[in-house]
Amino acid sequence: AKGSITPTMRFVFVVLVAAARAGTAAALSTGPTSKTTLKASATATPPAKREPRWDDHMPITGDAPESLVRGVDGNESMRRRMEAMLREGQLSITKAIEELDGEATFSQDAWTRENGGGGISMVLKDGGVFEKAGCSLSVVYGEMPQEALAAATDRGVDRAAGLKPGEKVPFFACGLSSVMHPRNPMAPTMHFNYRYFETDGGVWWFGGGTDVTPSYLIEEDIKHFHQTYKDVCDKHDPEYYPKFKKWADEYFLIKHRGETRGLGGIFFDDQNDKDPDAHFNFAKDALNAVVPAYVPIVAKRANSDFTPEQKAWQQMRRGRYVEFNLVYDRGTVFGLKTGGRIESILMSLPETARWEYNHIPEPGSPEAEILDCFKNPRDWV
Repeated sequence: AKGSITPTMRFVFVVLVAAARAGTAAALSTGPTSKTTLKASATATPPAKREPRWDDHMPITGDAPESLVRGVDGNESMRRRMEAMLREGQLSITKAIEELDGEATFSQDAWTRENGGGGISMVLKDGGVFEKAGCSLSVVYGEMPQEALAAATDRGVDRAAGLKPGEKVPFFACGLSSVMHPRNPMAPTMHFNYRYFETDGGVWWFGGGTDVTPSYLIEEDIKHFHQTYKDVCDKHDPEYYPKFKKWADEYFLIKHRGETRGLGGIFFDDQNDKDPDAHFNFAKDALNAVVPAYVPIVAKRANSDFTPEQKAWQQMRRGRYVEFNLVYDRGTVFGLKTGGRIESILMSLPETARWEYNHIPEPGSPEAEILDCFKNPRDWV
């Protein structure tokens, strides 16, 4: 009934509260790193008078600013370069999605924060092809407790370098995150995120990745997606694709279900073992591969026939998507822990999802086939 609280709403609320209480910062991850450091191009903002809050954001009227990075002269710093590259990617990718959809367009809203930074969110909804698509750029200045970053020191990245015990770690972060949810169950959901971090202690690192989440297994589509990213990886380092593909399979695991969110792609974090320009160029090429990896797949499947039962299965897989994003996703936790803008943090969630009690696909069915892929990751190329 209108205005009532459904079991699904209660579930999402409880999971969101659990995510907000989680102690893991979004910048933390498991994987290879090095002790390479780089003198920060600018000093992060001094401590705010109080902790940042979710409602600190001030809307920008009119056009979005050319840059949300402050305290840096010129456009040669990595902060400015990363922001400019991500903004260019945001505009080009949303343009391609609009052209594919053919009916809806992206709305844009921009904001700033009192203690520095801000963001630009672009969201498309109720389209002909996409139920919802979002792409959000954020520039963040803040501080995090050393204990929240302690796990990183075990892997060689001392993010609290230069600080006394107990002091918070001032940081700068810039990232672009996106999720696309098509209407048709035969067209997969796609997510990407590319980001750059610096601390006042002189530590820097890159992270990111692109992954695909289908409801049904169409092998040629998954092979195309993975081959596109393998080609990008091989251009920069032949070890990247097998390493980052495995990392994606492990990162996107829904631990309480024993299955992955989707069929992976690439995922990487804590990357600082090469020249900064080498990591920047890889992130740029990976971001530019989003359209050729994904758009042709959706273009082929957007008008495929499907049954009500197949639509219901898609909704159940979207329920799994919600579970991962609210319980495990580091970007969600990072945003909640640093007073991020709630609408932008939860932009990744689908507009509709479904939970059925103890649903088990019929053996030998297409649903059982892809569920086996979620439980037992495969090599696609």
